[in-house]
Amino acid sequence: MKILSAFFSGAALALAATSGAWAAQPLLTPAELNALHQQPSVRVIDIRPADVYAAGHIPGAVSAPYAQWRGPANNPGQVPPVDRLEQQVRALGVDRNVHAVVVSSGADGTDFGASARVYWTLKYLGLKELSILNGGEKAWAAAGLPQDKAAPAVKASAFQAHPDDSILATTDQVAAQVGNPRTKLVDARPLDFYLGKVKAPTAQVPGTIQGAVNVENSRWFQPGTSIFVSPDQARKIAAELLPGEQAAETISFCNTGHWAATDWFALSEIVGVKNVRLYPESMAEWSQDASRPMDNVPGRGSQILNKVKGLFG
Repeated sequence: MKILSAFFSGAALALAATSGAWAAQPLLTPAELNALHQQPSVRVIDIRPADVYAAGHIPGAVSAPYAQWRGPANNPGQVPPVDRLEQQVRALGVDRNVHAVVVSSGADGTDFGASARVYWTLKYLGLKELSILNGGEKAWAAAGLPQDKAAPAVKASAFQAHPDDSILATTDQVAAQVGNPRTKLVDARPLDFYLGKVKAPTAQVPGTIQGAVNVENSRWFQPGTSIFVSPDQARKIAAELLPGEQAAETISFCNTGHWAATDWFALSEIVGVKNVRLYPESMAEWSQDASRPMDNVPGRGSQILNKVKGLFG
């Protein structure tokens, strides 16, 4: 599998970690992580449910289930309070001198969104040395690499958060960019959501933010897997789906900031697009106010018909 450049190989990263000159790449293969994970400067963060983690995980990995990184049930995309997140990061033994590697199950592309959202959250809190295990635990197991059932004892860090608001978009900020030709609003949801044919339970009405383009999060993966495409292929996908001059600002959204995290990760961390923001609350919040401009909102009759269809499959 291709990586961003020969310089950022696992061997180069290992040398950087031991010498103090950091160069963490956003995606690691299982082989690359296997060469790194026992170093004290590397912390593997397993975001699968606690019981799944307990049944077997990468040796030395700490457990931090995805639900801990999410907001309330009625608005799960909402970023939890920074002080709470700060305590979570401290408990994991992560600080600015630690390379944090996020690991999800690797079940599918949607599962990758969980690791992308945690990666984004850690970056928002001010951490820089971050990676995701490409293919998750599934890829690790498929490579025949070791598993462990022991939960490691981790010394808490003294991490202090310094939120990076440049990668977060609030509802007001999104509203201010609607109609701005220099801003691209990117809807990461499957096409039926974008077209208003279906909606998430947390959304008030179906449809999308006015002027948004659809970049389905599934496009970034090798078919039928949670393995991210090569950087070259990612650039081709971005050029195809977001043609023309690069926007001054790009804002990614979905229903609850999960699929959108994948689009943010792809565009910001892999393709290298500048000024990419994530709108965490996404349609769960945007659709609550009828005055906010939307496209692809079906008529009332169509909405009732779609709801009935949903009830009866």
